[in-house]
Formats: sequence, structure tokens, C-alpha cells
Amino acid sequence: MEMQQAATALEALSKETRLRIFRYLVKAGDDGAAVGEIQKSLQIPGSTLSHHIAKLVRANLVVQERQSTVLKCKTNYQSMNELIAFLTDCCCQGND
Repeated sequence: MEMQQAATALEALSKETRLRIFRYLVKAGDDGAAVGEIQKSLQIPGSTLSHHIAKLVRANLVVQERQSTVLKCKTNYQSMNELIAFLTDCCCQGND
């Protein structure tokens, strides 16, 4: 992962509401969750939720897919794992 991609992802996660949404989706697993389910569970107004999900999608941390009339959100685990790897890549290597 490049520095700019990591910065974009971290910026997207820097708001409490987006972090709550992202953690909810991580817990939901590969099936993800419908937008309405996220809204009900986290008690976030619809327009606010849409705004925050869009930010997570732009950061490539969440993907959306329409299943008939339901819009589902899923964690982009590859991107999440790349971000974790980016953050831990230089762990314990000193300050050179």
C-alpha cells in the first residue's frame, strides 16, 4: 500500500461514526450487512449514514453491492489487511 492510500484510509477511519460502521461491518463477516440493518443497529440517521459509508467506499475500505432492492455493504478485507501490513511493516526496526 502506498503512503497516500494509507493516509486516505486512516483519514476515513478518523471519525468515530465511520469507525463504528467499519467495525460493525468487520464483525458482520463476508456477508456484510444491509444499509438498513446498519442504520437500525447503530442508530444513525439515513443521510448521515450514507455520507459516512460513501467516505469508506472512496477510501476502498468498504464495497457496496445491490442485491435486488437491498444495498449491502461489506468490508474490503484485502484493503484492510494491506493497511494493517503498511502500519506494521517497519515495526521494531529502529529509527534509521
